[in-house]
Amino acid sequence: MKTSANVAKSARRALLWMGVLLLLLLPGHLPDAAAQSLTIYSGRSKALVEPLIRKFEQEHGIRMNVRYGGSTQLAVALLEEGRRTPADVFWAQDAGALGAVHRNAMFETLPRELLSQLPEQLHNSEGTWIATSGRARVMAYSTSRVDTALLPGSIFGLTDSQWSGRVGWAPSNGSFQSLLTAMRLQKGDDVILQWLRDMRGNNAQSYINNSAMLQALAAGEIDIALTNHYYLFRFRETDPGFPVEQTFFAHGDAGNLVNVAGIGMLKTAGNKDEALAFMKFLLEEENQQWVTQEVYEYPVLEGMSTQAVDTPFRDIQELSPDLDLDDLSDLNRTLDLLRRAGLL
Repeated sequence: MKTSANVAKSARRALLWMGVLLLLLLPGHLPDAAAQSLTIYSGRSKALVEPLIRKFEQEHGIRMNVRYGGSTQLAVALLEEGRRTPADVFWAQDAGALGAVHRNAMFETLPRELLSQLPEQLHNSEGTWIATSGRARVMAYSTSRVDTALLPGSIFGLTDSQWSGRVGWAPSNGSFQSLLTAMRLQKGDDVILQWLRDMRGNNAQSYINNSAMLQALAAGEIDIALTNHYYLFRFRETDPGFPVEQTFFAHGDAGNLVNVAGIGMLKTAGNKDEALAFMKFLLEEENQQWVTQEVYEYPVLEGMSTQAVDTPFRDIQELSPDLDLDDLSDLNRTLDLLRRAGLL
């Protein structure tokens, strides 16, 4: 049986696509051979962002050429292509991939009027990329098998013997690797290598991705999972009684990483006006609200409702460790630690 929330969500999706179809029928909105165009390298999955991209295409009369892939994969492609890249913008699911492109001096500095729409922590210090939505790392747990009074205040507490065989993680997953990079930056490589070995010694259970881990948590295979905040909300779409809750570690703990999806414009972009128009579009309140309601990520504009994801984004950011998100691009040393710990 569909819940009222599911019905409302289906209605929102139908209205979005209806709007796109109506725009297709309006004079002046039909793309033609002479239409403006924009080429996007998108680390955001097609299933999540295609409706938003097509909405922009029809509202602005700009033909959108999109290459989808993993954020890390596309960052590597950009570095290999260099000045030959056809990309105008890179829309990534995490700050580490954006940082890698930034550090290779491939991004254009963005206009002050665009940067000023966001708090300083939601664009990098040199103003070459902006956040488009936020997500937080959380500790998900079984509502029937875990006493919340015993939950650790730090991610490092999960190596305690009481959690032996009860914790799930995803060492090969990009989001986990970004978390591990943040932990390295905060505590140092030696400490994190030992933590990885201790977690493995405590029989932490490995999963291929966050969805599989949440399913295992609900099924009773594990009692705690290290994941991103929005997976629980997605499972509740179809099962409001999904037997899982989630929480954060103590203020500033390495396990509370707040990461962002974001976008930057290539210096070699041939369609810079179109690129800036798309970036402004993503920050419009209507589209920020759509991302929150449909994807369950956090809006980056201040003052917006975050009812769909419970906790205001500003409060979540205060829990996160203090670090420069560009530094998450230092992935090679993280992968090396995972290999040395026997997890890759």
